[in-house]
Parts: sequence; C-alpha cells; structure tokens
Amino acid sequence: MARPGPNNSLCDVAGLSIGCAEDVAALTGVTVIVPDARAVCAVDVRGGGPGTRESDALAPENLVDAVDAVVLAGGSVYGLAAADGVVAAMGAEGRGFGLVDRPGTPRSPVVPAAILYDLANGGDKAWGDQPPYAALGRRAYAARARAVALGNSGAGLGALAGALKGGQGSASIVSHDGFTVAALACVNCWGSTTMPGSRAFWAHAFEIGGEFGNIKPDTGVVDAEDWSGAKFNPQPRANTTIACVATDADLTPAEAKRVAQMASAGLARAIRPVFAPFDGDVVYTLATAQRSTPEPRALSIARFGALAADCLARAVARGVYEARTLGSHAAWRDVGSPV
Repeated sequence: MARPGPNNSLCDVAGLSIGCAEDVAALTGVTVIVPDARAVCAVDVRGGGPGTRESDALAPENLVDAVDAVVLAGGSVYGLAAADGVVAAMGAEGRGFGLVDRPGTPRSPVVPAAILYDLANGGDKAWGDQPPYAALGRRAYAARARAVALGNSGAGLGALAGALKGGQGSASIVSHDGFTVAALACVNCWGSTTMPGSRAFWAHAFEIGGEFGNIKPDTGVVDAEDWSGAKFNPQPRANTTIACVATDADLTPAEAKRVAQMASAGLARAIRPVFAPFDGDVVYTLATAQRSTPEPRALSIARFGALAADCLARAVARGVYEARTLGSHAAWRDVGSPV
C-alpha cells in the first residue's frame, strides 16, 4: 500500500533540500526549495490575485527547461525580492543557466517565486526602503537541509487561514512501486480549512495516521452558502495558498505542468471557497529525475498528479494543524468551539 515517506514531508523526495528564515518582529518569512541539480519545474496559477516571478519562463514551449530553486515568501510584492537574495547566493556559487559559456560571464540562476499577503497581520512592517526579504532569501538558502519545519515557519509564519492562524504544512506519499510524491504549502487562504460548525478539516478524508488530529465531521450535510471560518472583508492579494509539489520521477516540462494542474485539486479539497478573485493560489511542480517514469507515461503522470493532489490537501490541513497562536490570531489547537 502507498504510505507516507519517513518524514511525511517534501524532504522525502530525493534530491531536494528546504530552507526557512523568519523575521519574528515583522511576522513574516521565506521558504526556499532547492534541488541538488537543476530540475524541471512547472506552475499552475489558479487564484485571481497572484504575485509571482518567472512564471512565463516555465511554459513548456520556452527556452528554460529547468530551475535552480523555488521561493515561497510572505510580504506581498515586497516578498518577491526574496528570490533576489537566493539568485545572488546561487550565482556566487556558479550555479544557474548559462546561455553563453565564457570566462567572466555570470550564470543566471532561475528562481521562480510566489508570494502571500501578510502585511496586515500586526507585525512591524516599518522597514522604510529596506524590506527584509532579500536578506531572508539569503538566510533561508543558507539554512537549507533535508528537513521541513511546520506551522509558524518560513513563509507560513505570518499566514492566516480563514479565521484561524495559518502556517506551513507538508506531506508525502510513497507509491506501491517506490515513487515519492510530496507537497509543501504555506496556507494564507481566505476560505476555511475546517467544516462549518466543526473542527474537522475539509481534508479529513485524506488524512493518514492522525497527522492532523483525526477529527471526523459529525454531519454530512453542508449549506452551499455557509462559509463559516472564512476571512471577513477580503482584500485583493490578502489571501493566498502558495505551494510546491515534487516527485523523484523524470518528468518533461509538459508533464510537470499536468501534474501541477492536477495537484491544484488538492487545494479545492482542503479549502472552501478557493481560487477566489482575491486569492493568489499558485502551485509549482518540481521533478528531481531520480527515477525513470514507467510506461505508459500518460498513466504514470495521471498517478503522480492524483497523488500530488492528495498530498497537497493533507499539507494544507497539516499547516493549520501545526500552527501556533500568534498574538490575536488563534490557532486551530487553541479554539475549543467550532469556527
């Protein structure tokens, strides 16, 4: 049977390391996902208010067919600068895409990035003309390891998930034939991750081993317009779930795109409502090419996409489940009554 990897996180995918950095005073942070070698990457943008970098470069028909890292950051538009810090650090190491291989010509690290809005969460954002994100990107890159911190970590530090404290979550699965698929999500959604009148997560049907509380719903009927637990007064770009799914299979850019599109279904399983005009939901796919994709490839891509969607739903729930109360933003574990 399929089962979670040893860490039940994105670091179970061979060839990946993850780094996180936080600014506790500003209540914001950055998460960097770094493949050991340049990796095929694709992106699926579903939210109506996204903030991204290098998204167009990832189209299968374009020149760049691999990336050097993926950045997920708080800070709204300021947070995109986190990728600048990662690019500078990787460039200094000689990593990146080389269009012209000539002494003295720097390589160009390709680092897609997506951001979430945490500017109004109560942290000290009086940074003037020196936002902290480039420095946070450098710190997160330097801190990368084969581990993933959950809850109030990385880009999940300042995240708010509907009426609850959001956070960073991750989950993995190992298929019956040994392929690993995993997801990492920074959950700052407008919609609710829990069912109306219940502490049960929308993703409860996909839970494995009590990884997010093993709380089952006490009703099977939901009012189609009951959005209990969602944020009130949504603002553009104030709500986003940014995520990365990964596999150790050797996917083409077009295949990775299909997996990203299928994986986005995991957000719909875990958040209600989702992909709203004021959400910035973005899902990346990374393929580390540690294993050969079995034939027929189309069937394998369907399997990987389905597993990625399940993992992403679980990662969303785990991000909220593992979060801790921060100031006036109450965590799931501290809310005794339904939200």
